Amino acid sequence: FDPLLIESKTPATVVLMLSSPENEVLAKACDALYKFASKGDENKVTLLGLGALEHLYKLLSHEDPLVRRNAVMVFGIMASNNDVRKLLRELDVTNSLISQLAPEEDVVIHEFATLCLAYMAVEYTTKVKIFEQGGLEPLIRLLGSPDPDVTKNSLECIYLLVQDFQNRAAVRELNVIPPLLGLLQSEYPVIQSLALQTLEVISKDRETRILLEEYKGLDCLLSILENNELSDLHVETLAVLGNCLEDVHTLQQIQLTGGIKKLLSFLEVSTVPDIQKNAAKAIANAAYDSEIRKILHWEEVEKFLLSLLETNNDEVKVAASQAISAMCENIDSKCVLGLQGIPQLVKLLSSDNEELKEAVVTALTNLTTANLRNASVVAKAEGIAPLIKTLNAQRDGAISNAIAVLTNLSLQEPSRASIQSQGIMSALVGPLRSTNSQVQSKAAFAVATFACDADARAELRNVGGLEPLVELLHSRNEEVRRNACWAVMVCGSDEVTAFELCRLGALDILEEINLSTKRKNKFSEAALEKLLDNNLSQKYSRMGYLSPSNIITNGFYDCGQVKHGGKFLSLEELSKQELTDRRAIIFINAKPQEREEMSPTFHLSLVKLSKCPVGELVCLNLDFREYSILDKCIIFFFSVRKGKGKKEEEKPKEVIRVAPTILEEIKLENSHWVPPPDFVLMDYINDASKTILPITSTREQVVALAQFVADRMGGPVEKEELHNFCWELDMSEIEFDLKSNIVPIGKIKRGTFYHRALLFKVIADRIGIGCSLVRGKYNRCWNEVKLVEYTPKGLLLPPQEYVVDVMFEPGCLFKQGSAKADQYKRI
Repeated sequence: FDPLLIESKTPATVVLMLSSPENEVLAKACDALYKFASKGDENKVTLLGLGALEHLYKLLSHEDPLVRRNAVMVFGIMASNNDVRKLLRELDVTNSLISQLAPEEDVVIHEFATLCLAYMAVEYTTKVKIFEQGGLEPLIRLLGSPDPDVTKNSLECIYLLVQDFQNRAAVRELNVIPPLLGLLQSEYPVIQSLALQTLEVISKDRETRILLEEYKGLDCLLSILENNELSDLHVETLAVLGNCLEDVHTLQQIQLTGGIKKLLSFLEVSTVPDIQKNAAKAIANAAYDSEIRKILHWEEVEKFLLSLLETNNDEVKVAASQAISAMCENIDSKCVLGLQGIPQLVKLLSSDNEELKEAVVTALTNLTTANLRNASVVAKAEGIAPLIKTLNAQRDGAISNAIAVLTNLSLQEPSRASIQSQGIMSALVGPLRSTNSQVQSKAAFAVATFACDADARAELRNVGGLEPLVELLHSRNEEVRRNACWAVMVCGSDEVTAFELCRLGALDILEEINLSTKRKNKFSEAALEKLLDNNLSQKYSRMGYLSPSNIITNGFYDCGQVKHGGKFLSLEELSKQELTDRRAIIFINAKPQEREEMSPTFHLSLVKLSKCPVGELVCLNLDFREYSILDKCIIFFFSVRKGKGKKEEEKPKEVIRVAPTILEEIKLENSHWVPPPDFVLMDYINDASKTILPITSTREQVVALAQFVADRMGGPVEKEELHNFCWELDMSEIEFDLKSNIVPIGKIKRGTFYHRALLFKVIADRIGIGCSLVRGKYNRCWNEVKLVEYTPKGLLLPPQEYVVDVMFEPGCLFKQGSAKADQYKRI
């Protein structure tokens, strides 16, 4: 057949020619497709759609070298396209490409086969196949190829493969270190850079760092740093050296040869931000080892880190701050960095860069932890105000570390006072509402730290910080929950805050926590006890028990036992309820309302009253329920009567007149319910003080007090006549007379067990007799006291606990656990 010359301008025709049996046609078709694919991605996609890859794949094993070479060239150029690589993986071409790396193959085949493998090695699945099909060995061998393109492609493929730790171990076994170090002398910067990047990855393994030392690789790296003509390689070189710094043995070898001093001297004069940043990062990574920190401290690396804080690049400052944080684990470094570095770090707190702010406060946290001197340096550098301002930062890490620094500063009283004066409690409200558990934990811990001061507790209360604190008790994070319980315990140190915490539901939550064996902790138990100890009315209502250390004060009331989950009402809320047939609320108030407690408005009212006719005062005060005002008006009334004599009696018309303006003014002042004083209870306490306190024996004091209480509450009652002791009728009459469910205990003249036991506890607390109050069932209550017994020989025995009888035989003491004590406690 005569030769036929075909000229085609369509790729489809050329693709069809790939099926030709003639080698020359195949070679020319592949060459044409290579040129077509080289022009852009669109052409590669076109060939992909025409099915060219399937035909080319068959040609990879063609017997003709020229056909095989041209087919590999097409594969190499087309593999840059992502869709092409997907099909190549499906065709599983890696084994065929690796077979093309044999030493006897043409250099062009090596170039494009390695190029195709380099493109494909981006995907993890291809990395695995190259490793499993033995591709690492020929790739490492080709690092010594005389063709720079082959070297570059092989090196790039190896760099991608060693991202996987399994391949890192494999290339180390295949002795990749010598050829890589040799490539550092290449005349091509791209090859030098790739070699350094590969060394940086594989030197993360300690075994590779040992080999680097054996092959004098460290000296080679330091020589690159000393060569200013290779400044473009300094960043990658420092990355490799940074890995070497993480190994103690390697670092010691560098130190012995003076390499660290060379490295630091190079870094100190360098003004390249990337070099400074990478150096600081390398020091930070290396400083996690205690031995390495010692070596770095001996080489005075702190001076270099402090100098980096003066640069104008925020990334460098971030890396330097992180390195300072790591070096703080060394005590000597912490001292050096604290004195010289804290003022610089405090200045950086005003930066608008959130990442820098976070790194700075982290460094300050590590510098001030367990170091009071550094903490005082922060205060002297005026760091408190910017630290409090940092609590509004956008990064959770910055907020939590700022709180930690402030907590460290609080260990010194001057700093603590300064922090509190600048509104730390107001600033902590935001972090308490955070969704980040670390911020929540630090904020709760800070509240526990600063809430020891009464003013700080008042501030937290006023800015609404108690509510989010109580919410943290629900946290599933153990540390957050523990610190929140701790904070609640500290905040519950005064009655006002304890009452507010109870109102927000802290008691219910703490009770629920303490019922769980997994969630409860020592602080949850202590917090519950603290809240109840500062809210005795609620403690007695919930727990049915008051200990000798629980001193009943004015304002205490017994509203009976509250059911689990029921709401405990305040005395003011109870005062607004209408009269019911339920159990009366027994109220304790032995404090007279003195003149000093009157508001300025009331003093003004007294001035106006002095100008009013006497009759107006009489009519005015008939409706007035505040006893102190009634008393003063009565005194004023008699003083006026005494001064004016009978002349005023001759003016009956004025007696009928009423002053509506004054009445309205005083009623407005009296809108807030004020519990009346119990003058009878005051008399009881005074009488008991006069008659019982002089008694020298505690036992006799207890007996006398029991008899005293019984006498005021209806006297002894026969056990057989207990059902005829109609105390309920008397209580109903008192409630009806008062038009209130709240009954002052002094009003009760016929009291049963719980009235008498309460009165016993109230008076005992006032005159210094230690006793407890215990609630039983069916209106049974009793008091328990501890008395010391003496043997006939005068020896002192441990105190014994007794139950006091204030009902049947007042003054009788029953030893706890005895039959008589048990009989007294039950119906």
